[in-house]
Amino acid sequence: MSEHVSIGKSVAFITMGCAKNEVDSDHMALRLAAAGYAISDDPEDADVVVVNTCSFIQAATEESIEAVLEVAGYDSVASGNAHLVVAGCMPARYGSDLEAELTEASGFVPCSDESKIVGIVDGILGIERVAGGGTAVPLEGGFDRVSAYVKISDGCDRFCSYCTIPFIRGRYHSFSLDEIDGEIDRVASCGAREIVLIAQDTGRWGADFEEPSSLAELVSHVAQRRPDLWFRIMYIQPEGVTDAFIEAVASHDNVCDYFDIPFQHASERILKAMNRKGTSREHLELISRVRKRIPHATLRTTLIAGFPGETDEDFAELCDFVEDADLDYVGVFPYSREEGTRAHDLPDQVDEDVKLMRTQEIRDLADTVCSARIATRIGEEVDVLVCGREEDGQLFGRAMSQAPDVDGVTYLDAGEPAEIVRVRIDDTLMYEMEGTVLS
Repeated sequence: MSEHVSIGKSVAFITMGCAKNEVDSDHMALRLAAAGYAISDDPEDADVVVVNTCSFIQAATEESIEAVLEVAGYDSVASGNAHLVVAGCMPARYGSDLEAELTEASGFVPCSDESKIVGIVDGILGIERVAGGGTAVPLEGGFDRVSAYVKISDGCDRFCSYCTIPFIRGRYHSFSLDEIDGEIDRVASCGAREIVLIAQDTGRWGADFEEPSSLAELVSHVAQRRPDLWFRIMYIQPEGVTDAFIEAVASHDNVCDYFDIPFQHASERILKAMNRKGTSREHLELISRVRKRIPHATLRTTLIAGFPGETDEDFAELCDFVEDADLDYVGVFPYSREEGTRAHDLPDQVDEDVKLMRTQEIRDLADTVCSARIATRIGEEVDVLVCGREEDGQLFGRAMSQAPDVDGVTYLDAGEPAEIVRVRIDDTLMYEMEGTVLS
C-alpha cells in the first residue's frame, strides 16, 4: 500500500452478509487508509467501528442488529471514547426509521454513500481537511489474500417477488471495463491469484451500456488480458447462461468451469409467483447444454423451500429436480417473508414448521446427490490453488470446482500459499477432497 500521512485515528470493520459486502468493506477501508486512518483488526480498540450490515432477509437483519448492539455495548463506545457507524444494507433499506431507533450510532452510511466514508468519519471525529479532500480518495493497495472478489455491477432490475435487493441496492448498473480492469490489477498486485467476479446479476453485465456488451465479452477480455490469474463467475441468473458465455468459459483454461445458477425452484407455477421464468424441464435443458459443451463443468444452485402457495406437489417437483439435475452443490433456504416485497402479502403462506421440514428434506437429498457426484472426482488430476493452513497446521487449497466460502476445500500434503499445484484426488468426504501433490 502506498504511504499516507497518519492522522492518529483507527477504524475497524465488522462485515455481515455476502461477498459483495466484503468488497464494499474493503473499498471503504482502502479509502480510509489512503486518507490517513489506521485500519484495526481489533474493534474494541478502534476509534471508529463500522458495522457493514446485511438486510437481505429477516434473519440477516437480526444478525446485523445483534452485531450493532454488541459494538454499542463496548466500553469504548458506551463511554463515548469511540464511535459506532452503521453501514450497508440496513441504512439503505430502513433509512430514517433506523436512525431513529439506533440512537447509539454516530453515523449511518447506506450503500449509495459508501464512497463518502472518509468525509463521514472525518465529520464524526471533527477532522477538517481542505475543501473537497478526503471524499474521493483513489483505491490503492489492499489486503493480502490468494482469492479476491471483484464486483462487475451493482443493483438489480428483476424485482423477484420475494427479494429486497432492488430496494436496497437500487437499479442495475454495470461497472465499466476500465473500472473492472483496474480493480483486478489492484487485487492481483496484493497477491490474489484467483478473481471471483460477482454482482447481484452478473449475466446482465454490459446490457445497459450505450454500446451494449455482454458477460461473454467481459470474460474473454479479462482471461486474455491476465492469463496468470484464475477467473470465476458467480450469481449468473439462468437467462444469463447464453451459448456465447458457455463458449467463453470453455475457450479459456484460466476461467473456472464453474456455473453458479440460482434456479430458486423447479415448479413453473411457483417460479411465476416468484416473478421468475423457467420450468423444471427448461432448467434441466440448460444444465444439459452446459455439460454437453463442458462435460466436467461444476454446477451450483440455490433453492427456496416453502414459498407462499407451495403445495406438496410443487415440493415433490422440486425434489425430483434435485435428483434429476445431478448438481455438484445445492444451497437451500426456507422462504423468508420480507416486508415491502410482493410475496409478503401473497395468500397461502406456508407454516414455519413445514418450511423448515421441507428445507431440511431438500438439504438431505442434495447432500446425497452432491456427495456422490463429488466422489467421482477420486483419481482425477486437477490444479489446486494453495490457500493456507488450518489451525492444526493442515495445508489446504481449492480446485477450480470449489468456490471460496461456499464449497469444500482440498487438503494437501505439500505446497505454499498462492501456488497452483497439480494434485491427484485420493479421497473425498462429503464436500471435502484429499489429494497428493504430484512432482
